[in-house]
Amino acid sequence: MLDLTYTAPAPKVIAGAKADWELVIGMEIHAQVSSNAKLFSGASTAFGAEPNSNVSFVDAAMPGMLPVINEFCVEQAVRTGLGLKAKINLVSAFDRKNYFYPDLPQGYQISQLYHPIVGEGEVIVEMGPGIARRVRIERIHLEQDAGKSIHDMDPNLSFVDFNRTGVALMEIVSRPDIRGPEEAAAYVTKLRQILRYLGTCDGNMQNGNLRADVNVSVCRPGAYEKYQETGDHRHLGTRCEIKNMNSMRFIQQAIEYEARRQIAILEDGGAVVQETRLYDPDKGETRSMRSKEEAHDYRYFPDPDLLPLELDQVWVDDIAARMPELPDAKKARFMADYGLTDYDANVLTAELDAANYFDAVARGRDGKMAANWVINELFGRLKKEGHEIAESPVSAAQLGGIIDLIAAGTISGKIAKDLFEIVYTEGGDPAEIVEARGMKQVTDTAAIEKAVDEIIAANPDQVAKAKVNPKLAGWFVGQVIKASGGKANPATVNALVSAKLGL
Repeated sequence: MLDLTYTAPAPKVIAGAKADWELVIGMEIHAQVSSNAKLFSGASTAFGAEPNSNVSFVDAAMPGMLPVINEFCVEQAVRTGLGLKAKINLVSAFDRKNYFYPDLPQGYQISQLYHPIVGEGEVIVEMGPGIARRVRIERIHLEQDAGKSIHDMDPNLSFVDFNRTGVALMEIVSRPDIRGPEEAAAYVTKLRQILRYLGTCDGNMQNGNLRADVNVSVCRPGAYEKYQETGDHRHLGTRCEIKNMNSMRFIQQAIEYEARRQIAILEDGGAVVQETRLYDPDKGETRSMRSKEEAHDYRYFPDPDLLPLELDQVWVDDIAARMPELPDAKKARFMADYGLTDYDANVLTAELDAANYFDAVARGRDGKMAANWVINELFGRLKKEGHEIAESPVSAAQLGGIIDLIAAGTISGKIAKDLFEIVYTEGGDPAEIVEARGMKQVTDTAAIEKAVDEIIAANPDQVAKAKVNPKLAGWFVGQVIKASGGKANPATVNALVSAKLGL
């Protein structure tokens, strides 16, 4: 396990004109379930299809069409709950959330208000080496997504694309435990990482597959502690919801602006109105969207077309037995097994593909050397060229082969970088390339000694300086390695130079 120190949330304190204020943030994350079919129909969930091409009669709310639950989506929700150490409710039920919107053909959304599939859990958010926050999860419920209204295709008309209609969403609702913009972004980042490791959501925020509704309120210092003691949300102030955030940077900017907007209202003697707002990144401000509805405004009632969802504990246990290694466990293993620093382990476990790549490279080899090559050489090159790890032209086996050649003394570190370039651009087996191109490191002591003697004889002034300051002997080492075309064994060169100079 990771050696983490759990601390009480450190509130973001904002100085107003008249007093100090603290931020309180809760989040509702809408995560699209990774599934080929929708929640209540067999229609495809493929992104980028022609408008209204992935729509079944159920999605379009044709008369007489009844929803049929997708078992795989249920399994994905359970897997998510288990990954967040949450309570799995063996009995849950679907409700109708009634409201009219052009992209909601049924006139209601099927959701879970009263009996969600997943109960209380947690997300551990690292805020620094060894320091973590615990953000409590209140619930996760399954619901269907709405469609998409399109307003920029015609000056006089709006269009509706129903392709997203009925796509399965997990709404992951946190407690108001987040106390600052940076912590909010870190929470979303960590939750996204866990979902991607689980394979329950691809976390693609650009495509809208992961969206955050951010609830922001401000209170005076000490009020949050009173809420913790009493459970009374009135201590936290009136919250406003910032809808559909899909960028970590924008989430932080929106929270900062909204907090200052509310403080200005309160210090001017006004009252914050509970409402839903949108963030305009061009103007850097939030604006009112609609008044914030409460549950009774949606006239929730049990969906008459769907029976309660009853899960078997044996089925849940089977899912639990097939859970993958999650980020925190993988990071702890990397640090323990490979001797990695906290920073390197964080970098290497940020994405599952990168973690698996490193694991394959490091297995049976020097973990620190493997991390250095993966992070500095490979990741650096991929980032420069705008590629992901999945697009790497160097496989884990090839990079491991380069490291093996270094460990065996067949090539030096400098030759290894030249070899990496060849493998990256041309491909091939590292060992065969070294053999075919004469890249082996020179370990013949006699040949190296001859080069050392020649360099020393040609530079008497430098010899005198080195005898006064032994650190300057490194100049001779560099010259000998350069003269050998980078092939001379550095350790042998060092030993010979020191002996010849009498150091």
